Amino acid sequence: MSEPVVVTDDGGVRIIRMNRPEKKNALTQPMYAAMTAALQEAGTNAALRCVVLAGAPGAFCAGSDIADFLKAAEGGLEPITIDFLYALARNQKPLVAAVGGLAVGIGTTMLLHCDHVVAATDAVFSTPFTRLGLIPEAASSLLAPMRMGHARAFAMLVMGRPLNAEEAKTAGIVNTVVDAAAVDDVALTAAREIAALPPGAVALGRQLLRGPVDAIVRQVDTEASHFKERLRSDEARAAFTAFLARKT
Repeated sequence: MSEPVVVTDDGGVRIIRMNRPEKKNALTQPMYAAMTAALQEAGTNAALRCVVLAGAPGAFCAGSDIADFLKAAEGGLEPITIDFLYALARNQKPLVAAVGGLAVGIGTTMLLHCDHVVAATDAVFSTPFTRLGLIPEAASSLLAPMRMGHARAFAMLVMGRPLNAEEAKTAGIVNTVVDAAAVDDVALTAAREIAALPPGAVALGRQLLRGPVDAIVRQVDTEASHFKERLRSDEARAAFTAFLARKT
């Protein structure tokens, strides 16, 4: 059985690939933990100068596994590993994403932490938090308005309106749109280009562009506090139950 997260190093580039295609890369707690470790290890390895986040063909990431959400709503597991969100916010290496197919929930909001995003023509970006009785996460309530403006961010994060690849490019989430078969190669080429640049200059330039990391971490914490409350709400419980009923 293949690993649900596959980590490989290609010269100065680390590739973190979500590899649960039968579930469209819905993230489980062990997957979050593996991705967190891979990001943290890349940050301490001077030989690694760029990180690529990738998925399986047809699905970048369908969000968090809904079963974990339901367990959290019933007082069990956390639905999103806070350490993964911290790892994204505090990550020191440039992040490139190769997005094909579905990018749902955290599959979209993690892209707001990326420096360069390559999307397939079939990519669809959606954040149906409100429909599940929840609120945005991963500091997206801070980062999305900065990238997209309030109007676009509200439509995506609160109204849950999806974006196709070209719309996401216009909104400032995506850099390049390519054929699905070329997504990984184009993303890896960009990562190698970044890795070949003087690392000190890249790190400082990236830091200046991103602004204070502490503000991003504070927003992660604020959202997480509200998220936990919302998970135990009647709205969320009803939405999860209805979702799982449709799946059976």
